[in-house]
Order: sequence, then C-alpha cells, then structure tokens
Amino acid sequence: VPRKKRSRFILFCRIEAARCPDVVVAQIDPKKLRKKQTVNIAISGCQPAPEGYSPTLKWQQQQVANFSAVRQSLNKHRNHWRSQHLDSNVTMPKSEDEEGWKKFCLGERIYSEIGALSDNENLGIDYIKVGFPPLLSIVSRMNQATVTSVLEYLISWFGEKKFTPELGRWLYALLACLEKPLLPEAHSLIRQLARRCSEVRVLEENKNEEQISALNLIICLVSRYFDQRDLADEPS
Repeated sequence: VPRKKRSRFILFCRIEAARCPDVVVAQIDPKKLRKKQTVNIAISGCQPAPEGYSPTLKWQQQQVANFSAVRQSLNKHRNHWRSQHLDSNVTMPKSEDEEGWKKFCLGERIYSEIGALSDNENLGIDYIKVGFPPLLSIVSRMNQATVTSVLEYLISWFGEKKFTPELGRWLYALLACLEKPLLPEAHSLIRQLARRCSEVRVLEENKNEEQISALNLIICLVSRYFDQRDLADEPS
C-alpha cells in the first residue's frame, strides 16, 4: 500500500485511530522550523542543526507535550489492545529474531536492499512488502525486553541506512513504549539514536524540510523528554 511522505510519526493506524478518538499524534509543521531559529537541541555528541533548521523552543515543548500524551494514552489502553486478536496475516517475530523484526517493521521492499530475496519467496500481501505499522494491537504485546531489542535492531539498521517514514514511525512508537526509569542499555540506545539523527540531519541533501523535521523530533524527544526526565515517574 503506497504511503505519502509525511512529516509526522503516527503511532496508530487509521482504523485504530477511529476506535480511539483520544489518540494524540505528533503534529509537525516544517514551515515553523524556519522562523525564529534560536534554540539548538543540546545532547552530548549531537551535531547542531543546519543553519535555519534548528527548532524553536515552543515547537520542542509542543512535541514533548504531544509525546507525553501519547505515552499516557498507550499506558491507559494497553491491556485493552493487548487482548485484541491480531489479524491472521500478522505474525510477530520472536524477540531475538533481529532479521525478522527488520522485515516486519520496514517491509521486504526496504529490507531487500541489503538482502536478496529468494526466487521462490512469496512476498504475500502488501503489509509484508511495505512493513507493518506500529499498531496498538502489536506494540501492546511487546514487553520491555522486546521493545529494547527491536529498538536496538532498528538503530543498528539506521546506522548504515537512510531514514525512511517506516523507520520513523517505529522509532517513535518504540520510544513511546519505553517504561521509566530507563534501563541503562535503553538510555544508551536512545542517545545513540539521537546522535545518528544529528549526523543524518547535517548530511541531508537538498535540506528536505520534512526529513529534517522528523529527525529534529527524535532528537528533541531524547534530549528534552528522556534525558531530562529519565528518572522521573510518568505523570498521572
């Protein structure tokens, strides 16, 4: 199923969003990033944003507020969505299956860039080709060990590959699923993710505003939500 490039990361698919009217998603307006650029996101090892693309403090605060609302909504409805039956075409890989999770999240179309497909391999339905979105019924079934493992797999992938909307959606969803206080390995992973985003942001050709907005969002969440509040409890 072809997807239009978006500058937002969607934790919920349209179907599930219709069932959950209080869904909160990250609203990103790239044009607002070009105005009053006075605030740089500070985190150890991160490279500064290209000139004119550093997000404003107001934008960062709004993204953190949206993200916090997503996390609270996810926690509130986790048991409900965990009890829902998965579609027959959804087979979640085992936690230790790195290649399986990369295919599951990113799809055969992207994965095949580094792994040739067998002539006899059946790609099946579209979601297998383009990757499954991080539906509530899927992420609610993932325990913290699995969330951390999948996050590690995708960050490892991102270390050598380009940023894609599929990758962005899953990174946002997995960050939303991390429980506090963060385990040391999770803290290390998200800081690694922020540094990688800053590297890609600097190297972004043609300074694509939507791409930079997405990268800014991840860096912002790591810096302003987790790094400053990683030992705090989630607000009730």
